[in-house]
Amino acid sequence: MSRTLKQFLVVMGLMSITLTIFNFAPAAFAQGTSGGVSVGGSVLNDSDKPDVVNQISGGSGDIRSLALRIINFFLLFLGLVAVVMIIYAGVLYVTSAGGDQIETAKKIIMYAVIGILLIAISFALVNTILKAGTGETA
Repeated sequence: MSRTLKQFLVVMGLMSITLTIFNFAPAAFAQGTSGGVSVGGSVLNDSDKPDVVNQISGGSGDIRSLALRIINFFLLFLGLVAVVMIIYAGVLYVTSAGGDQIETAKKIIMYAVIGILLIAISFALVNTILKAGTGETA
Protein backbone atom coordinates (compact mmCIF):
# COMPACT_ATOMS: atom_id res chain seq x y z
CA MET A 1 0.00 0.00 0.00
CA SER A 2 1.21 3.49 -0.65
CA ARG A 3 2.19 5.70 2.24
CA THR A 4 -0.55 8.25 1.57
CA LEU A 5 -3.23 5.57 1.62
CA LYS A 6 -1.90 4.22 4.92
CA GLN A 7 -1.95 7.71 6.43
CA PHE A 8 -5.48 8.27 5.19
CA LEU A 9 -6.68 4.98 6.66
CA VAL A 10 -5.05 5.72 10.03
CA VAL A 11 -6.62 9.18 10.22
CA MET A 12 -10.05 7.92 9.18
CA GLY A 13 -9.84 5.05 11.67
CA LEU A 14 -8.96 7.38 14.52
CA MET A 15 -11.72 9.77 13.53
CA SER A 16 -14.35 7.04 13.38
CA ILE A 17 -13.31 5.78 16.82
CA THR A 18 -13.44 9.32 18.22
CA LEU A 19 -16.83 10.06 16.69
CA THR A 20 -18.21 6.77 17.98
CA ILE A 21 -17.05 7.63 21.49
CA PHE A 22 -18.58 11.12 21.26
CA ASN A 23 -21.79 9.66 19.90
CA PHE A 24 -22.31 7.17 22.73
CA ALA A 25 -20.82 9.13 25.63
CA PRO A 26 -23.96 11.23 26.34
CA ALA A 27 -26.09 8.07 26.46
CA ALA A 28 -23.76 6.54 29.03
CA PHE A 29 -24.16 9.52 31.38
CA ALA A 30 -27.89 10.10 30.85
CA GLN A 31 -30.18 9.46 33.77
CA GLY A 32 -32.77 6.83 33.00
CA THR A 33 -36.51 7.40 33.07
CA SER A 34 -39.21 4.83 33.40
CA GLY A 35 -40.51 4.11 29.92
CA GLY A 36 -40.29 7.63 28.53
CA VAL A 37 -37.91 9.99 26.84
CA SER A 38 -36.79 13.08 28.71
CA VAL A 39 -37.03 16.21 26.55
CA GLY A 40 -36.50 19.62 28.12
CA GLY A 41 -36.98 18.34 31.64
CA SER A 42 -40.33 16.67 30.97
CA VAL A 43 -40.81 12.97 30.31
CA LEU A 44 -42.59 12.02 27.10
CA ASN A 45 -44.42 8.74 26.93
CA ASP A 46 -44.50 6.55 23.84
CA SER A 47 -47.78 8.10 22.71
CA ASP A 48 -46.60 11.73 22.67
CA LYS A 49 -43.03 11.51 21.35
CA PRO A 50 -42.07 14.29 18.95
CA ASP A 51 -41.47 13.49 15.32
CA VAL A 52 -38.03 12.86 13.86
CA VAL A 53 -37.28 16.49 12.95
CA ASN A 54 -38.11 17.61 16.47
CA GLN A 55 -35.81 15.00 17.95
CA ILE A 56 -32.92 15.71 15.61
CA SER A 57 -33.18 19.50 15.83
CA GLY A 58 -33.20 19.50 19.60
CA GLY A 59 -36.93 19.88 20.04
CA SER A 60 -37.54 23.06 18.05
CA GLY A 61 -38.87 21.40 14.89
CA ASP A 62 -37.39 24.17 12.75
CA ILE A 63 -35.50 23.30 9.58
CA ARG A 64 -32.94 26.01 10.42
CA SER A 65 -32.11 24.28 13.68
CA LEU A 66 -31.72 20.98 11.87
CA ALA A 67 -29.43 22.54 9.24
CA LEU A 68 -27.45 24.29 11.98
CA ARG A 69 -26.88 21.03 13.85
CA ILE A 70 -25.81 19.20 10.69
CA ILE A 71 -23.42 21.96 9.62
CA ASN A 72 -21.96 22.28 13.12
CA PHE A 73 -21.41 18.51 13.22
CA PHE A 74 -19.44 18.59 9.96
CA LEU A 75 -17.45 21.62 11.10
CA LEU A 76 -16.61 19.80 14.34
CA PHE A 77 -15.52 16.76 12.33
CA LEU A 78 -13.29 18.92 10.11
CA GLY A 79 -11.81 20.60 13.18
CA LEU A 80 -10.96 17.23 14.68
CA VAL A 81 -9.34 16.16 11.41
CA ALA A 82 -7.23 19.34 11.42
CA VAL A 83 -6.13 18.74 15.02
CA VAL A 84 -5.21 15.13 14.20
CA MET A 85 -3.18 16.40 11.23
CA ILE A 86 -1.30 18.82 13.49
CA ILE A 87 -0.52 15.98 15.90
CA TYR A 88 0.59 13.78 13.00
CA ALA A 89 2.81 16.56 11.64
CA GLY A 90 4.31 17.11 15.09
CA VAL A 91 5.18 13.43 15.37
CA LEU A 92 6.60 13.51 11.85
CA TYR A 93 8.67 16.58 12.70
CA VAL A 94 10.05 15.09 15.91
CA THR A 95 10.86 11.70 14.42
CA SER A 96 12.46 13.04 11.25
CA ALA A 97 16.21 12.82 11.33
CA GLY A 98 16.64 15.80 9.06
CA GLY A 99 15.91 15.66 5.39
CA ASP A 100 12.74 16.58 3.61
CA GLN A 101 10.38 15.24 6.30
CA ILE A 102 10.89 18.47 8.25
CA GLU A 103 9.63 20.51 5.31
CA THR A 104 6.68 18.16 4.86
CA ALA A 105 5.77 18.46 8.54
CA LYS A 106 5.99 22.27 8.40
CA LYS A 107 3.69 22.35 5.38
CA ILE A 108 1.17 20.04 7.06
CA ILE A 109 1.15 22.21 10.18
CA MET A 110 0.75 25.40 8.13
CA TYR A 111 -2.15 24.01 6.10
CA ALA A 112 -3.84 22.53 9.18
CA VAL A 113 -3.65 25.87 11.01
CA ILE A 114 -5.10 27.63 7.95
CA GLY A 115 -7.84 24.99 7.91
CA ILE A 116 -8.65 25.58 11.59
CA LEU A 117 -8.90 29.32 10.95
CA LEU A 118 -11.25 28.74 8.01
CA ILE A 119 -13.36 26.34 10.07
CA ALA A 120 -13.62 28.88 12.91
CA ILE A 121 -14.67 31.64 10.50
CA SER A 122 -17.20 29.31 8.85
CA PHE A 123 -18.60 28.34 12.25
CA ALA A 124 -19.05 31.98 13.24
CA LEU A 125 -20.67 32.95 9.93
CA VAL A 126 -23.02 29.97 9.76
CA ASN A 127 -24.18 30.36 13.35
CA THR A 128 -24.67 34.10 12.95
CA ILE A 129 -26.65 33.77 9.72
CA LEU A 130 -28.81 30.80 10.70
CA LYS A 131 -29.57 32.10 14.21
CA ALA A 132 -30.42 35.61 12.94
CA GLY A 133 -33.96 34.65 11.93
CA THR A 134 -34.75 32.50 14.94
CA GLY A 135 -34.16 35.08 17.67
CA GLU A 136 -31.80 32.79 19.60
CA THR A 137 -29.06 34.54 21.55
CA ALA A 138 -26.81 31.66 22.53
